[in-house]
Parts: sequence; C-alpha cells; structure tokens
Amino acid sequence: MFKFLNKNTKLFSPANGILVDLESVPDPVFSQKMAGDGIAIDVTGDTFVAPADGFLNFIFETNHAFGMQLDNGVELLVHIGLDTVNLKGEGFERLIEPDTHVSAGTPVIRIDREKLISHGCNLISPVIVTNPDSLKSLKVEASGTPLKQGITPVITCKS
Repeated sequence: MFKFLNKNTKLFSPANGILVDLESVPDPVFSQKMAGDGIAIDVTGDTFVAPADGFLNFIFETNHAFGMQLDNGVELLVHIGLDTVNLKGEGFERLIEPDTHVSAGTPVIRIDREKLISHGCNLISPVIVTNPDSLKSLKVEASGTPLKQGITPVITCKS
C-alpha cells in the first residue's frame, strides 16, 4: 500500500569530472561522513549545476557551496573544492540567487579553476545527502565513472 511514496530519486552530477568515493576525500568531515553520505567529483569543468529539481535553499556568502531541498525531502549540499572557504569568494561567480525553485542542470556557480588551483585549493568536490537517515536507501555510482554535468546519475535515493 502507498508504494507511490517509495519513489526513487536520481541525483545527477553537478559538474564535469570523475566520480571519487567519498571515503577517499582528504577531509575527515566528508570522508568520515560527518556531513552526510554521497560522492565526490574530481572536477574538470568550471560550472556547477543543480543536481536535481528542487528548491535552492542557500548559497554560502563565499559561493563555495550551495544547498537544496528536493520535493521528496532529500537535502543536498554541493561543496565546491576543499578549503575553498578560505578564498572568501575569490574565484567564484554566483549565476543564480537562492530561494528559488530550480531544475536539474540549472547553472548555479562558475569557478575560475586557475585561480583556485594557484591558491592551492583541491578541486575535489563533495556532493552530500545531508539527511541520509531519513531515506530507505542511498546508492552511489562507482568510483572512476566519467561524469557529465546534469546528465550522469551519481546517487539514487529511495525515500
């Protein structure tokens, strides 16, 4: 009964790159899943898009991360690079304002890759489901998978 409530939600890659296991991210907040469960991307592009249809809740003032809430209650965090908060917004361009409904593939943030790299930032970017305990299941794609932003599925959640 009510099987329609057991809906699978696919989250698509917010950036071009290669999928990396979250456990191998060189930051314990992410690798030990303190912030939630998910994947990371070894980013090769310069634009980050919404990984699913939903409400863009927030973009950090420094533009290094953004959060979303999907219609089924899944909460997401896309964190662009590691230690990028230290740049205080330098090298990041906000492409849309928060507090709006977006579709999967909507551009959110553009980065200046060279600037971030020249400041010693690691571009490994975690994509986290911050409320995994509220889900029935969460399945991630395999490490090494080539990713095309807005097209390649990276996480499947069942609520």
